Amino acid sequence: MDAQEQKQGRSGIQVIHRAARILRVLRGAPEGLSLAGISEEADLPRSTVQRIVGALQTERLVATGENGRLVRLGPGVSELAPRPDRSVIDLCRPLLATLARETGETADLSALRGGEMVFLDQVAGSHRLRTVSFVGEAFPLTATANGRAALAELPPDRAAALAEAEWRKIGRTAQPERLPDLLERIRAGGLAADLDEHTSGISALGFAFTDPAGDIYAISVPVPTSRFKGVKDRVETALRRTKEALTRKEEEAPQ
Repeated sequence: MDAQEQKQGRSGIQVIHRAARILRVLRGAPEGLSLAGISEEADLPRSTVQRIVGALQTERLVATGENGRLVRLGPGVSELAPRPDRSVIDLCRPLLATLARETGETADLSALRGGEMVFLDQVAGSHRLRTVSFVGEAFPLTATANGRAALAELPPDRAAALAEAEWRKIGRTAQPERLPDLLERIRAGGLAADLDEHTSGISALGFAFTDPAGDIYAISVPVPTSRFKGVKDRVETALRRTKEALTRKEEEAPQ
């Protein structure tokens, strides 16, 4: 190896170290940081941070909020470490298939990751007009059925912190006094709803659960709003059966 190759090798290793440092900084800031904030926390020049963040964003390892200012961990981080989710995916896959068959609607599995819900698996419904989300796609917490269900699984102070961080990120006026009541109703009723609130034309119902490691997941059924009223009771009943079946599977699983 000549001197030029050695220099390039050292430069490449340095970039990897710096990228890892940036990712660790963002892991501690689920609400996101500006480029200047990352630069300060990682003790790196802003120009270096901007260049590395651009490369990480291309690989979906980081993402920016709707205003483009705050940088946070992206869904690609979860994709690089699928093994912790693998057992949950395997556990839930037959339940999703049954749920989709009973309702005719799409059934989704998602996980709470870095202040948002990341989709892990999906079984499509039988209707020609159906909803589709992509594995790895990230949805917000406060305006979705799966996100609200996940928040209801958290301690109230942690749920409020995540909600307020999300509202700040999208520039929305927070209404924290309404959040505790909403989450309490979800805990009491067992299901969360999104009635045409996140995506125009789509409504959803869902529930969340916590695995033995403390990670939070959600199973949800999104439905085109045009037929949501007509299928709501059937979807709700099927989701409750799914929740009961999941509880039985967890109890039967070897410890």
